[in-house]
Amino acid sequence: MHLRGKAVLSFIRLRVLLILFHTMAQIMAEQEVENLSGLSTNPEKDIFVVRENGTTCLMAEFAAKFIVPYDVWASNYVDLITEQADISLTRGAEVKGRCGHNESELQVFWVDRAYALKLLFVKESHNTSKGLEATWRLSKVQFVYDSSEKTHFKDAVSAGKSYECQAQQTISLASSDPQKTVTMILSAVHIQPFDIISDFVFSEEHKCPVDEREQLEETLPLILGLILGLVIVVTLVIYHIHHKMTANQVQIPRDRSQYKHMG
Repeated sequence: MHLRGKAVLSFIRLRVLLILFHTMAQIMAEQEVENLSGLSTNPEKDIFVVRENGTTCLMAEFAAKFIVPYDVWASNYVDLITEQADISLTRGAEVKGRCGHNESELQVFWVDRAYALKLLFVKESHNTSKGLEATWRLSKVQFVYDSSEKTHFKDAVSAGKSYECQAQQTISLASSDPQKTVTMILSAVHIQPFDIISDFVFSEEHKCPVDEREQLEETLPLILGLILGLVIVVTLVIYHIHHKMTANQVQIPRDRSQYKHMG
């Protein structure tokens, strides 16, 4: 029994050492996050980069705005009326992030952490006709705001804490108050949370349907113009050839009296 007790104790110590080793390995895989929004020529767009051991593992470019409804007292101080706060993600925001094999995360804080945006990305594998194909999706969006912050919330009642696409996208977020919906507006989005080959280089982008439709609307008149021009050119060439062939043909006189002048 004494030997068995020692064996169990040694096994427990081994498990503890393995857990500590795993934790240390994660710590040693140092991850750093940078806010590079100053490099953007668009003053409303932010750029965030997450690196692991000096290698970029997540890149995100986007502009974000939040429309948050909140209650204020009416002039009679009895009734409540709903106002609206427009909150934009500002430059110089504090940023945190992490990269994993199948999960990546980006957190952004601004205005002394009164506002926090959390984006969680998940990588998935699917069997297709071409074999195993890896895709990723935005699995979770969380926006936390402090309605006691005076810049955007004016006299809020019960102040306290409570989401490469260039086209503007509107996303509705569930709120703790079911009668009020927080709206997140994203634009100029370009995100890659996995499999980055080189620093500051996005892989081939998968455009959103709105961008593809707008691109088609921009190129369609040009294509139609080229087709119309080609049709006109072909018509003129055919007309010119036909006119030349007709001019070279011998004109046979219809009046028999004119035959004597021929020959």
